[in-house]
Amino acid sequence: MAEVVGIIEQQTAPAEETQRTTDGFHLVIDALKLNDIDTIFGLVGIPITDLARLAQAEGMRFIGFRHEQHAGNAAAIAGYMTQKPGICLTVSAPGFLNGLTALANATTNCFPMILISGSSEREIVDLQQGDYEEMDQLNAAKPYAKAAYRVLHAEDIGVGVARAIRAAVSGRPGGVYLDLPAKLLAQTIDAVMAQQSLIKVVDAAPRQLPSPASVKRAIDLLKGAKRPLILLGKGAAYAQADAEIRAFVEKSGIPYLPMSMAKGLLPDTHPQSASAARSFVLAEADVVVLVGARLNWLLSHGKGKTWGAPKQFVQIDISPTEIDSNVAIAAPVVGDIGSCVTALVAAIDEGFTKPSVEWTGAITERKSKNLAKMAATLEKNPSPMNFHSALRAIRDVLKTRPDINVVNEGANTLDYARSIIDMYEPRKRFDSGTWGIMGIGMGFAIGAAVTSGKPVVAIEGDSAFGFSGMELETICRYDLPVCTIVFNNNGVYRGTDVNPTGGKDVAPTVFVKNARYDKMIEAFGGVGFHATTPEELTAALLEAIASGKPTLINAVIDEAAGTESGRLTNLNPQSAAMKK
Repeated sequence: MAEVVGIIEQQTAPAEETQRTTDGFHLVIDALKLNDIDTIFGLVGIPITDLARLAQAEGMRFIGFRHEQHAGNAAAIAGYMTQKPGICLTVSAPGFLNGLTALANATTNCFPMILISGSSEREIVDLQQGDYEEMDQLNAAKPYAKAAYRVLHAEDIGVGVARAIRAAVSGRPGGVYLDLPAKLLAQTIDAVMAQQSLIKVVDAAPRQLPSPASVKRAIDLLKGAKRPLILLGKGAAYAQADAEIRAFVEKSGIPYLPMSMAKGLLPDTHPQSASAARSFVLAEADVVVLVGARLNWLLSHGKGKTWGAPKQFVQIDISPTEIDSNVAIAAPVVGDIGSCVTALVAAIDEGFTKPSVEWTGAITERKSKNLAKMAATLEKNPSPMNFHSALRAIRDVLKTRPDINVVNEGANTLDYARSIIDMYEPRKRFDSGTWGIMGIGMGFAIGAAVTSGKPVVAIEGDSAFGFSGMELETICRYDLPVCTIVFNNNGVYRGTDVNPTGGKDVAPTVFVKNARYDKMIEAFGGVGFHATTPEELTAALLEAIASGKPTLINAVIDEAAGTESGRLTNLNPQSAAMKK
């Protein structure tokens, strides 16, 4: 009998070897792993549950969320931190649409991210025959993504993943959509052929050197400047050209102004920082060097009262089409930021004169005046707390831990925090970004914690927290070192509005009075704190950070402390008119 079995094994083994196959599920995972992608953020369901299970079984990390938008935000911030596309995995139709919000935000902010969604079969979608969650997802994604691809055959999965990676990180980074119909994932293919079909992307974001003529033009313009200014955007932080940017700032002697997510490229305490004199330098500068910053609404489009007298711009950007998008750019320098800044540093020669003491002294004087005014405000200790006294307590703790990631969103909470809390290291501050949207908080916090392995402090307005608060369960499930601080003033902007009709319904901006957000995290096994004074807030934050556990601090502040639209009343004409 043993001899018979041996004969059968000899006869069947070669046939089994030649018939070895794999499927679309494994090919997607293999393609991602081949390109050094080891983490997926997402939410499981038909048809991608098994893809998530297999990814975990193959050694990838899968972080499961309660809502796809927040998974997408986590993927986006992971891409920003690493220069590799963050991966978000969703189900079809509604799940895809939830992820699409994050994809659109990633594209707008130039964060490399890939949204991978399962979808219904093409033949049914195209005839609109009513499949489960039927939707033409590819065409829905195209207007909001840098690129969008669909894979129909298993042998093309390697190409699809490679194209998505290259599109996400090359040139100006952005969001990419990759559509995987359910039928594709179940397709089988010869294992050897499958392995040969995979592509490891080589040099996905090659250096783009600026032309020597553009560098000379920029240096010549700076040589003639009397009041030059360097303006650093989050593109400068993304570039990870930290040493080169510091060399440019310090060798040129030019004052610099960081946008909020560029804070920490150089410490906010650096002597050339003009953050405390922002309005003054924007209005008075005559030549402004834009490094990875766009003249969008955050900079008043480079026009109007904010900018004072007409000025000339040097703009460093990898995208030629960004030049002249709002105002004339006298000296465009097109290329990757690291290469462009390196070239400018090399071109600063003996003929280059540092800014005059008249200009730097005027900035120092204005900074001193504004800092003294802010210090006086921060020294006050009102009861209940206001934004300033609460943020002073947080600032003093975070000053001792420059390695901590800071997530910040809200109206007043964002507006005040970015001017009060100093940053000392690059890519440690994550906030509402180009669109100025709310809801990025818990997604960014989870993405930052998973990607860096470092603690996160998320400073949240109570309204902003509401968009993603259920992700506290995700934070607890993965035992992440995230401390969420909710600035609780009972409403949007403030909790004092009343219903003018005297009816039962509260005013549109008012929440439940005296809500205990700290009890939410306790329901999931985390630790909650209730703070009503700066001293209590300090003690709670120190304990939370030391624990390395999921925590939430319900920071009760004066419900009348807020201001409408974070002081951007020009964006709320009706409200502005009512105040006149």
